[in-house]
Amino acid sequence: MAERKASIPEYNVISSTRAQKGWFWRKIKWPIYHIFVGLLAVLMMYPIAWMLLSSFKESRTIFATANTLLPAQWMWDNYITGWKGVGGYSFGHYMWNSLVIVVISTVGVVLSSAVIAFGFARLNFKGRNFWFAIMMVTLMLPHDVVLVPQYIIFTKLGWLNSIYPIVVPQFFGAPFFIFLMVQFIRTIPKDLDEAATIDGCGKFRLFIQIILPLIKSSLATAAIFSFYWRWEDLLGPVLYLNSPDKYTVSMGLKMFLDSESSSNWGAMFAMSIVSLLPVVAIFFAFQRHIVEGISSSGIKG
Repeated sequence: MAERKASIPEYNVISSTRAQKGWFWRKIKWPIYHIFVGLLAVLMMYPIAWMLLSSFKESRTIFATANTLLPAQWMWDNYITGWKGVGGYSFGHYMWNSLVIVVISTVGVVLSSAVIAFGFARLNFKGRNFWFAIMMVTLMLPHDVVLVPQYIIFTKLGWLNSIYPIVVPQFFGAPFFIFLMVQFIRTIPKDLDEAATIDGCGKFRLFIQIILPLIKSSLATAAIFSFYWRWEDLLGPVLYLNSPDKYTVSMGLKMFLDSESSSNWGAMFAMSIVSLLPVVAIFFAFQRHIVEGISSSGIKG
């Protein structure tokens, strides 16, 4: 009994020590986490900061002073020179061309992917699982494999030096967006479909008035990703666009580089910053839809 009584204070001391250690860990856990995340953010933002500050440097000194972020002399003329463009067209002209392609492609890929996803998720037809599996397999198909066949097809159609080869394929859906929307539609109770059908609602009306309003988060997610991918696309415009008046932002930036003479790095970095502004604006305006769309389709699906 005496030994048991003697062990009670010792137990209390051990419990108190453990409680203090737990309290101490809870206090330092969040600062350590935020410091670690902050360092990762600095590491990821460093290239953007380097490009931004390099856009104010003289072209011949950019790589000579690559280890120094701040420019010795601020060259604001880089933005004026860059906006004037290359090839007889201003950089604003290239941004307008990209905007036209982006808007048409985004509208086409979002609408077509939504229609196809509705068919896979809600319509019963022969071979549905087979065709859905084939569609999923195309996600693993490298894009480079289909470049040559597509180029031959578009050449025979006479679509070279036009935006048709870039925008028309988007009206046939994108496998990633179709999968995203299928997973999202499957989370919608089928009781809504049955109630709408009883009220005389057809398949088309069901899709327009019931399904589309409920999957707006996935539609917004698909639209944002499509905007990013089409805006930064270089391979498609390089393959199919030959006239400078049809060049996009990515091709306009490439024109600042000349392998035969000196390249205007300062103007190119300046216009690179300008070309990032629409992307950054879209991200901060719709970042909630990106997180909501992906998390909802991924977790509930």
